[in-house]
Amino acid sequence: MRLDMTGTEWGRPVDRAAQTDGEFEALAELLDITDEQEWQERALCAQTDPEAFFPEKGGSTREAKRICQGCEVKDDCLEYALAHDERFGIWGGLSERERRKLKKRAV
Repeated sequence: MRLDMTGTEWGRPVDRAAQTDGEFEALAELLDITDEQEWQERALCAQTDPEAFFPEKGGSTREAKRICQGCEVKDDCLEYALAHDERFGIWGGLSERERRKLKKRAV
């Protein structure tokens, strides 16, 4: 379905409520949104001060890494960061530098 900026399809208004759940599920699968949201909702960092995971340059990463060690979705988080080339912050218990080293070793 192709929509223009006004939310119409070929000049006809689109009734979004009429779209089936199956269409939304298919789109979510294509975008991998459901799995992403699932692990992110269970992540310990979501219940913590986000500043700990994005310290100033030269700042300590110790607190964030300690939290990551007890997180049940640490592996999913690291996988996400590597797949999306996250360049800042602590993801899956690793800093930016540690993730770069891990990627280099994998190549």
